[in-house]
Amino acid sequence: MTDMTVEGVAPAAPVPRRHVAAAVVGNALEFYDFVTYTFFAVQIGAAFFPSHDPFIQQMSSLITFGVGFVTRPIGALVIGRYGDRVGRRPAMMLSFTLMGVAILGLALTPTFAQIGVAAPILVVSWRLIQGFALGGEVGPTTAYLIEAAPPDRRGLYGSFQYASQGFSSLVGGLVGVAISAALGDAALSAWGWRIAFLIGALVLPWGFWLRRTLPETRHRAETHTAAQPAAPTLKGHGRIIVLGLLVTANGTIATYIFNNMTSYAQTTLKMAPGAALAASIVVGATLIVFGLIAGALSDRVGRKPMMLWPRLLLMVAVVPGFSLLAAHPDHTTLLLVTGVLSTIAVLAGATGITAIVESMHRDVRSLAFAGVYSTAVAVFGGTTQPIITWMIKATGDPVAPAWYLVAACAVGTVAILLLPESRPKPAA
Repeated sequence: MTDMTVEGVAPAAPVPRRHVAAAVVGNALEFYDFVTYTFFAVQIGAAFFPSHDPFIQQMSSLITFGVGFVTRPIGALVIGRYGDRVGRRPAMMLSFTLMGVAILGLALTPTFAQIGVAAPILVVSWRLIQGFALGGEVGPTTAYLIEAAPPDRRGLYGSFQYASQGFSSLVGGLVGVAISAALGDAALSAWGWRIAFLIGALVLPWGFWLRRTLPETRHRAETHTAAQPAAPTLKGHGRIIVLGLLVTANGTIATYIFNNMTSYAQTTLKMAPGAALAASIVVGATLIVFGLIAGALSDRVGRKPMMLWPRLLLMVAVVPGFSLLAAHPDHTTLLLVTGVLSTIAVLAGATGITAIVESMHRDVRSLAFAGVYSTAVAVFGGTTQPIITWMIKATGDPVAPAWYLVAACAVGTVAILLLPESRPKPAA
């Protein structure tokens, strides 16, 4: 007699690793296209939002970056629901296509000097499309990874979502440093930053082809945990949705504070663009390496311990770290502080994705997680960089971003304590 799961579905054959890799690569490409903007926020501000006041110019650019988060919940609702009804693969194909259109448009938009006010309008439009696409990307892709994973390796597979974002930051940083070194600051500001976006556009056809080869996981059997609600409705997921929002908000604030280190180093620490861009390389590397480590460890010790203890350590370390950087604003200190704090933040945040997704019923998890993730990121990812920039300006204190992160960690810690442990129990 064939073994059946609690849902009465026969277990499926394992998803080949090459297909898991294809899903991860596609996700990384989409995040590369979205986050590369923040690495060149200073240059984009000069091209599309010219002003005699550098602060106004920077804030205009950062607010436009934040505009991309406005449509992320809408994309989560539309594409996330599509992923639950039709399948994970069609949803991922749709989001990928939209991102390709937006990144090419952003790369080719003329400057304010060339077409006037139409330039910032176009940039905002492309960012809205990018936000919609990425909002719909996260839910189906994360659901795919969890469903493709063996029950005892969901933590590791789920962490590929986190690590792929790190890969995007790493590649974006490497591309930025290479362009800066090859062209110099003047050419980088004038047109060189466009090369980074064109690279993303050029590799999109390859990523599209990879996604077409993916097997569908929507109807795969899986082992449930006690944390999963029996009823496949959003109403039955109210508690996990609220707690997931708080945990994701904390992780989002940490992520975008460290993604902002390049702009922070240029505008607050007055470092050269080439040296500042190296910080994004460090952030990307820590996301990849320690994201996967955190995911694998959570399969052994549980999701909650991996989310809790590094988060408490980050609360203690972040203010001294920023204070050290403010006192010694040099290249070595920037890389050291960014590396240490980013590592702790990654250890704290990488497991949250898996914990939230595997606590949700399969029939609604693409929509539910996409909604949780995109709403938290829309509210806090889109506002973190303008808020900390304003805090520094208003207080004159370069350590202000650290205090913002401490408050976020305190809220996240309470939410983690209230979350159920979602790791499947080992078979007796």
